[in-house]
Amino acid sequence: MGPESLIGEIRARLGPAVEGVADSFGDPVLVLRAADVRPALAVLRQPPFDYAVLLDLTCVDYAAGEGRFELVYHLFSLSRNVRLRLKASVPAGDPAVASLAGLWKNAEWLEREVFDMFGVRFEGHPYPRRLLTYEGFEGHPLRKSYPWRLEQPRLPLRDRD
Repeated sequence: MGPESLIGEIRARLGPAVEGVADSFGDPVLVLRAADVRPALAVLRQPPFDYAVLLDLTCVDYAAGEGRFELVYHLFSLSRNVRLRLKASVPAGDPAVASLAGLWKNAEWLEREVFDMFGVRFEGHPYPRRLLTYEGFEGHPLRKSYPWRLEQPRLPLRDRD
């Protein structure tokens, strides 16, 4: 099955959840509605698509417009040996999307990183805490609006036993 027929099959199965299709360096790219991310990826995880591996989840901050943040999911099908990239825009006012933690184990860590760095919330996440910065850290350092000269509150050093 070629990439065009695979994309056609995915579009037929996901219907209006797919807002657009593109190609990037030979990999198919689907643009999804943010509200449909979890149901769409749940379908793609199962046969006949078999995208059993969530390679990565990241975020892009475009700093302007209603869809300020764009989540980018990278999937891989072991049985087909095919990558798939999915994108979904979330609004700047309430950047939130459903968690994929029940579908892929590594989604918990990837979502925590995106939350910590960009402030995008993942609804239904079992452990929604910061991953790379400490709990008293103010703001989200990879947002374009983050003041680069902001001084963070200092935490006392812990005693080492």
